[in-house]
Amino acid sequence: MTPIYFFAGDYSMSRLKHLPIRIYVKSIKKDLLQKMVFLGGPRQVGKTTLACSLLENYHDGHPGYLNWDNEISRKTIQKGEWSKTEPLIVLDEIHKRKGWQSFVKGIWDTWKNTQRFIITGSARLDIFRKGGDSMLGRYHYYRIHPFTLPELGGSDASLAALFTYGGFPEPLLTQDETELRRWHLQRVSKLVRIDLRDLEYVSDLDKVELLAESLAARVGSPLSYKSLAEDLEVSDKTVKRWVQILDSLYYCYLIPPFGSTKIKALKKSQKLYLWDWSQVVDAGFRFENMVASHLLKLCDYWQDVLGHRSELRYIRDEKGKEVDFVVLRDRKPLFAVECKLSDADVAPSLLEFKSKLDIPKWYQVHMGTKSRVVDSNYSILPFGKFCEEVKLV
Repeated sequence: MTPIYFFAGDYSMSRLKHLPIRIYVKSIKKDLLQKMVFLGGPRQVGKTTLACSLLENYHDGHPGYLNWDNEISRKTIQKGEWSKTEPLIVLDEIHKRKGWQSFVKGIWDTWKNTQRFIITGSARLDIFRKGGDSMLGRYHYYRIHPFTLPELGGSDASLAALFTYGGFPEPLLTQDETELRRWHLQRVSKLVRIDLRDLEYVSDLDKVELLAESLAARVGSPLSYKSLAEDLEVSDKTVKRWVQILDSLYYCYLIPPFGSTKIKALKKSQKLYLWDWSQVVDAGFRFENMVASHLLKLCDYWQDVLGHRSELRYIRDEKGKEVDFVVLRDRKPLFAVECKLSDADVAPSLLEFKSKLDIPKWYQVHMGTKSRVVDSNYSILPFGKFCEEVKLV
């Protein structure tokens, strides 16, 4: 696969290495022929790099790239004085402009027949996508995810690197545990002190930062707002709102339970995972989080690129028996997944739910090397083979 150069934040040019071209490129190029493209996703996931890779002969100071945080670019945007000969214009951080939605709508309506536009951002773009409709029909929205095993070629070395360093470009490229820890601290601090401030007023940023840092220990279990509230000495309502903000900033995500009349399923409790699974200390929960992120990326790809309504859920009954994940497309369950860190025997809970629920395929995935077919629709597979089996992206 042709390499693309990635850099993030203050990443030194002298330390550039290459990673594969992102899976979104072909679809984005196609969509740009008809509409604007919005790129959303976590801080430092590579949205800007992806957008700039689509500019012709990109270089520092390229006239097609305008960042609202840059004073010169900001004035250029405000006055509408960007180059009209560039076929593609990237507007980065434009969501920080007051009334940016109407502003971007006006740009598109004026220049749609002569120029293409990519808008990059994170929480505000996503909130707008879920809310107002003044730009309905004028753009396609892509949620950009960290790198996953299929994107990196599927090798054992790639899996080991992803498990240890996560899928964000900078730590994945450096593969240095000291730098990873420093990156974790800086990313959480910037997310709370900069991104959250741009999104919404919160008086106690120190406690929000403590909350963010504590969530890694809550991965994989039904989230208790009451417990979090007690730890932070705030109300349940406050901590729930803070978690929602961190969700909207692509720091964490919540998975709802899969409801069925055939089991006494939980109906409200959600499980929490992080976009950066390398923050999770416990190896078993880190693996579960990594699998969750691969599955969420598949669901978002099906929806953003292929137009299928897709969902990631989990199975849990009132007795606490659980299967980690079930993937739905167009409201129909396709397959369920149970995660085990090492080669393992058949999971009893999976067998029990399998006998009760009409889900076509059941998988037990692990970080080992052994494969086993339990029956016609139940397989125990190494994670790499599972990725191939279900065609993860």
